[in-house]
Amino acid sequence: MPTYEYRCHACGHKWEEFQSIKANPSRKCPSCKALKAERIISAGGGIIFRGSGFYQTDYRSESYKKGAEAASKAAESAASGTTASSESGAAKKPETGGKSSKSSD
Repeated sequence: MPTYEYRCHACGHKWEEFQSIKANPSRKCPSCKALKAERIISAGGGIIFRGSGFYQTDYRSESYKKGAEAASKAAESAASGTTASSESGAAKKPETGGKSSKSSD
């Protein structure tokens, strides 16, 4: 149930009431008892997230999470200097075009 703000035109008193959406607006001022009260438009209560339990990534889609995980694994392997293609290439000796690395004197 929402909280509504009211103001009395007779005495200027302002107050809040916790009412059902279906309830009729209050007309009687609790201060001066005049029937000059009206509901005023208010900003309402905003949502405030406090604490360390709310993160931007808490509500990400599964496809985003999988892509981020794959990217982090690729970054880890690049940082360590090994990838799947470089490991297989490391076992082979580079070809020198038929020339021997030993020189004959």
